[in-house]
This record gives sequence, C-alpha cells and structure tokens, in this order.
Amino acid sequence: MPETQDLAELCHAAGTKFVLALFVDLRGKPCAKLVPVESISQLMSEGAGFAGYAVGAMGQEPKDPDLVAMPDVASFTPVPFIKDGLAVVHCDPYVLGKPWPFAPRNILKAMLARSADAGFEVWVGAEVEYFLLKKDADGALRTADAEDRAAQPCYDARGLTRMYEHLTAVSSAMNSLGWGNYANDHEDGNGQFEQNFDYSDALTTADRVVTLRYLISMLAAERDMIATFMPKPFADRTGSGLHLHMSLTSDGAPVFPAGGAADPRGLGLSPTAYSFLAGILEHACALQAVLAPTVNSYKRTGAVATSSGASWAPRLPTYGGNDRTHYIRVPDDQRIELRGGDGSANPYLAAAAALGAGLDGVLRSLDPGELGTCPSHIGALPRTLVDAIDALDGDPVIAAVLNAAMPKDAGPEQQKVSEYFAQLKRDEYFACHAEISAWELNHYLTAF
Repeated sequence: MPETQDLAELCHAAGTKFVLALFVDLRGKPCAKLVPVESISQLMSEGAGFAGYAVGAMGQEPKDPDLVAMPDVASFTPVPFIKDGLAVVHCDPYVLGKPWPFAPRNILKAMLARSADAGFEVWVGAEVEYFLLKKDADGALRTADAEDRAAQPCYDARGLTRMYEHLTAVSSAMNSLGWGNYANDHEDGNGQFEQNFDYSDALTTADRVVTLRYLISMLAAERDMIATFMPKPFADRTGSGLHLHMSLTSDGAPVFPAGGAADPRGLGLSPTAYSFLAGILEHACALQAVLAPTVNSYKRTGAVATSSGASWAPRLPTYGGNDRTHYIRVPDDQRIELRGGDGSANPYLAAAAALGAGLDGVLRSLDPGELGTCPSHIGALPRTLVDAIDALDGDPVIAAVLNAAMPKDAGPEQQKVSEYFAQLKRDEYFACHAEISAWELNHYLTAF
C-alpha cells in the first residue's frame, strides 16, 4: 500500500471507525491506543503519546519525556473480523522528535537501511506456530480439543477438522488482507497449529507476525480458548518455533541462486548466499539471545525427546539441504530457512539480528564449511538464556544490530540498547531461578 495514501481516506474506504495505533516493546508486547477516526488527522500530525516506562521494556524511566508513536500509513490493516470498524496501524516510536533507538521496529528499519547501502533488498517469510488451550477451574492448562490425544498428531485431518471454525476464521482474515494464506496445519504437538502466509519485504512480514499473533489470540478468545506462542508450554510436547525464510535481491534480481555457476556443495546457491548463511552460523550463539529470548526457550532447544519422537529444534549451528534437523535448512536455491527462533521471538529484532549476522558474513566472505558440520570454534548452541546473553555480550556484530537505531553522536553516558536488553534478560533469568519449582521439591524435599 503506497505511503502517500492518506490515512483518513483509507479509514473511510474501509469503513473504519477506530484505529489501534500499535507498536511492540523489546519483549514483543503489543502496545496501542485506540484512536477514533475523527482524530486521525491529529494522530498523523502529532502521533499518539505514551508514558514509555509504563509501556514496559522500552529503555525509559518514569522521569523521561513521552514516547510518541507515529503511524506508518503503509501498514494500515482493517480488522473488522475482530471488531466491526476496527483497524490496526503500526507505528514508529519517537522521543523529542527523534526515532527512539529502543523501539524494535526502528531497529529493523535501521538495519534495512544498512542492507540497502550494501545493495540488497531483504525478503522474509515467517512460520507462526502456536498452541490452542483451555484452562480448567483449578487453573490447569489442557488442550482445547479434548479429542486431540494422538501420539503423532501432526497433519491429522481429524484434528484440523475439529478446529475448523478457528482455523478458517484466521485463514479468511489473512486472505481478506491480501496476505496469501496458503496452508493451515496441525503441528507436531497435541493442540499445536501453524498458519502460513506469503513472504514479503522484511518490515512487512514483521508487522504481519505481530498482527497475526493479535488476530489469533483474539479469535481464539472468542471461542473461549487461549492461543499461546510460548515456546514450550508442555515438557512432553514439541515446542513452537518462529522459523524465518530469508533471501536477498539486488535491484530486484535474486542473489541466492547460483545460476550457471558451479556449486560443489550441490545446493544451488551462489557464493554470496553461502557467505550470508556462514555469517548466521558464525553468530548463532549470540543470535539465540534474540531468536530464543526467554527462559522457556531453552526447554525447547534442550528437549531430548517428545511424545512424538522429535523436538524439531536445532542444538548445533549446522546447515544442510532439505533437512529439518539443521539450524539452517536450504529447501531450494531461492532462500534459506533459519530454524533457531521460537514463538517468543520479537519478529523485528529476530529479522534484524539474522540480517546483521548474514551481512557480516557477506562483508567478510565467510565460508560455512561442509554440509552438516558444526564450526569447531563455535560449538553447541547455548543451553540457557543466560548462556545466550553471555554470547551476546561477547559478539560485537549482534550487539551492533541492537544498537543500530542509536544516534551516531550518542555519548558514552547514553545507555546502549544491547546493554539494556542483556540486563533485561539476565534479570528475567535470575527471577525465574529464584522461584522454587516442582522439580526441586520432587528431588530435594526428602533427599537428605
């Protein structure tokens, strides 16, 4: 949708009465103000003001000036299937008239500008996985579909049919928006689903992931269900991923296919594509702090076995062809699939960090080594969130991605986004560590 279009005109054409002026914090929490259509001109000229500290993880303190969300007209998304007359518009947060460097959308836009300077356009597809659950009177979670008990429920036609109303409501919503929903399937865990849509430019796809999570959650709630994107809500079931399919073009021409050039590894990729994926492998451990940013994430990547027989989560930074056991899968010569991310990943930060790692590989002409091998100087992926944060602290490339929207003249007294994010996640890890778990009681209560 062209940015030159007037938001008021778009609202009128869509029958919109209220707009959710929306952005996410560093954790991915969607934050918004509900703006009546009569105030759209004010929204466009002045933005929507927020107390940044109250928003959450946005690098502000109570004393700081307002965070002002400025709408990106190109992201206008009518959602009348949620509420009649409602629309969403994604916003770029500003403070004192300047883009706020802690805002994830601003970080991705800064990285896309760097990519453009290097001569590349970035294309991303995303696989959004989630569970549909219900909560019993005692607070216990259970699968929303009581009949979904098969040992290997993946692709089960009956499980899909029992959730027909929810799945088709989400599919119809995506298609009404022009996203191109092309498949909806039962995933590997009981109660787990995935709904796919066409790839697009990186910013549009990140916006759509945020919007889709909102749509899925609201449509599930209408049917008294809980939709969760939590990476691993059940110890014995497969976790939920956020796999990213990435490719580059240059002046509109695909960069990844080898074309007529020789490719001794047989995947049909160009040297630039191999360097791009080599960069992702090189920075995989630090990348996991962004792709798998919760304590729970490492219950997914650390899973030894599930009731279905596979975890589908990589534990080593390897790559290969059409093989889902690798960190990077190469399904064809058009793209690579990064499989390290999970449902808790902030899509803006995940795309930005993966792009930054890949561009570093291209800049340095890195070689990924032989198929299926793990670079000896990298080793296994982090086992816990705090290990991933330690890797982030030691990786200036991924840290620079998080700092990408900071002003070039920022002084040493200005806190870096990478440092803020690392401390945020360390605090999260140790807050969890301070809790007494059922495992501890089961193992230690009468052990001594």
